Amino acid sequence: MAASRSKRRHKVRRRTDMSLLGGIRPPIAVLSVLLLALAGITALTLGRAGQEAVPKAVKLSQQHFAEDGAIALRASIDESVTDLTRTAELFSAGEPVQPDAVLDKIGSVYQKWMGTAVVEISSGKLLAARGENLPLTAIDRGALADKDGLAPRMVRLENGETRLLSFALLTWKGQPQQLLVASSSLRFPGISLGKFRSIAVVGQDGHVLSTDGIPEPEQVLTDLQREEVKQSNKQLKAFAKAAAKKARTHPLMSKEPGSGGFLGVSGHLTGERYLGERAIGGYASLAGPEAGKPTVATRLGLTVVAQVPVAEDPTATNSSAFGLLAAAALLLIGGTTVYLLLRTVQRPLIRLFLEGRRLSRGDLERPVTVPKSGEAARIGAALERLRRQLLGEPADRPEKSGRRRFGSRTLIAVCGVLLLAWSAPLMLLLNRAGDTVVVPQQMVNDQRERTDTLTDRVRRALNEGHADLTSVASLMGDRTKPSDMAKVLESTLNQHPRYQSLYVLDAKGKVLAEAGDDPRSPSGKGPSTQPIRVLDEGGKEPVILGTAEVQGRQGAAVVGEFRIDFLNSLLKRPGLGEVRVVDDKRKVIGANTGYREFEGLPSGRLDALAEGTGQKVGLSPRPSGVLYRDGDDIQIAAAAPFVGGGAAHALGWTVLSWQPASGLAIPEYSLQNRTVLAGLLGITAAAACLGWLHIVVVRPLRHLADQAEALADGDRKTVLYPRHHDEVGAVTRSLELIRQQLPTGTQRKRDGVTAGLAGRN
Repeated sequence: MAASRSKRRHKVRRRTDMSLLGGIRPPIAVLSVLLLALAGITALTLGRAGQEAVPKAVKLSQQHFAEDGAIALRASIDESVTDLTRTAELFSAGEPVQPDAVLDKIGSVYQKWMGTAVVEISSGKLLAARGENLPLTAIDRGALADKDGLAPRMVRLENGETRLLSFALLTWKGQPQQLLVASSSLRFPGISLGKFRSIAVVGQDGHVLSTDGIPEPEQVLTDLQREEVKQSNKQLKAFAKAAAKKARTHPLMSKEPGSGGFLGVSGHLTGERYLGERAIGGYASLAGPEAGKPTVATRLGLTVVAQVPVAEDPTATNSSAFGLLAAAALLLIGGTTVYLLLRTVQRPLIRLFLEGRRLSRGDLERPVTVPKSGEAARIGAALERLRRQLLGEPADRPEKSGRRRFGSRTLIAVCGVLLLAWSAPLMLLLNRAGDTVVVPQQMVNDQRERTDTLTDRVRRALNEGHADLTSVASLMGDRTKPSDMAKVLESTLNQHPRYQSLYVLDAKGKVLAEAGDDPRSPSGKGPSTQPIRVLDEGGKEPVILGTAEVQGRQGAAVVGEFRIDFLNSLLKRPGLGEVRVVDDKRKVIGANTGYREFEGLPSGRLDALAEGTGQKVGLSPRPSGVLYRDGDDIQIAAAAPFVGGGAAHALGWTVLSWQPASGLAIPEYSLQNRTVLAGLLGITAAAACLGWLHIVVVRPLRHLADQAEALADGDRKTVLYPRHHDEVGAVTRSLELIRQQLPTGTQRKRDGVTAGLAGRN
């Protein structure tokens, strides 16, 4: 008997546990776990969001600076190789040219190479040379025909400097094949370093190949300055070793998921402390303009490293008191909420489940234990009335009690208010950054220098485009046929994606040859005398035209239309905010985000910044950076005008960039963002779990309370169907079994007649 009773009790317990898997316990348990996890996250994250000696924003800025350098270096190397190859192909397509004439023509169009030479491949004889002496003995002429035999390679000169050698073939029928060689340094084109910053190119082995920004020891005057130079070189070499090692990882493995931005490997480094300043470095490997598509430059395995000394904040603190207090408050409020749910919802419902099952099995001796309030009290009172009815008492309708007023729905609302009382202040009131946020001066400097670098990149790209047009025009003469012109234009268009169309105009504006899209130059008008100009056709985008005169053809010229997407692609720089290119009238030409052609700048202060930056300071305008404060709205802005030679200088363009300080990783904003996030997580957890509880338990429980009272009032016809296999469903099944056991009105009448006849007899 004891074994049978124990087996029966174990079976009942197993059924009870099975019914609880989808009932009231999961939402309460999940809420408990989420609140505990949120308390831990709050204590850790808010406790670590205090002041930092060097803000993360400054470190990320050095990373972005290195990325800018890597982009500029990659573009410069690829452009040099493409220009050399295309020029050799254009020469090879025409009549044979003397080696000296080839180098003179290249030198007059491009001023980018340290030295050039023409070598006869079969004999190794030097036919012509310009500029610095090239290490021709390092060239293996027998391997030029191999795969990648003409790929650029790095060589080290006797003075220790590194040169990049580029190669192209000059081929004419009936003449020995010649090798065109050009050397270039690995220095950065147009990188604005500002004060105290240095930048270097690092090889795969971690050795520094070239540096900028660090003076030579003999260029400084005092012993202290020499010591600073020595420390800078030492720190740069340490950064170079670390960066070369990190650059070997896959780009996808080196970034946080979904971070996007720079396509190569990049990051920031923290160095030694010297004279109260901490060395902060950034590194970036050379990456192609498109993911998964390597270029000539990216195959060299180079990495760019930038470093700058940053003054540490001596008042920086990292107190965890606020995080601990917020976590303790959440534990207190969360514990109270869970206790209320357990005490007033879960326990009464489980008790009803047990009482209903007892009555449905015929155990009617003990009265039903009725909960104190809510729907559970209504159901418990109905069960007690049903127990008495099973014992033979008639159905009755008791008077309404106050238990209906405060139900489970009210309790859920109270729990929501408790959790909201913790979450709302975090989202709306506590740890607000305000208008006293300290923005590091280094951020303003970096915004200015990066904008200046970007300006130079845009100017150089336009100058390179005009140089290409000049190179094409130099190969055309009065005897060049239109069909030959079209071939040259088509070849140039395929090699340079910067052009939308290329064509040759005669002095009267007639198109002699074209490649690409239809010309948009004004019809009936001859070529412009301006090397680069902008047209406003009233369309969706400005038209940027480059013009190069064809010598000996009576006013004819090669015209190239630049793609506006090419210009806009140059402006996409992570961490620089919004960027606009404006003309001399401060009308927008290009941007890194959506814009309308020739629209004005979005604010008067940016317009004033562009106008003020365009004023000459000394010999030329200079870039400027500004920190704007307007209450809580704090903004960093910078502007840099076109400065330097070339065809693009006459455009008078200015590049502006700006971004809100709230988007930077400054400690005050980081603390505010983490505080708001904690509040949002609290509201999300409360809404999800309490909403889950309301849908799964509270609404079915209210419906069940109405059904139980109707059954106790005498409704024997309505069949009770359980909605879910949980506690509420189990109570519903028990009520259905009780309904089937209760006598209907016909049965009571028949039982009454039978009892009367028995009394007469």
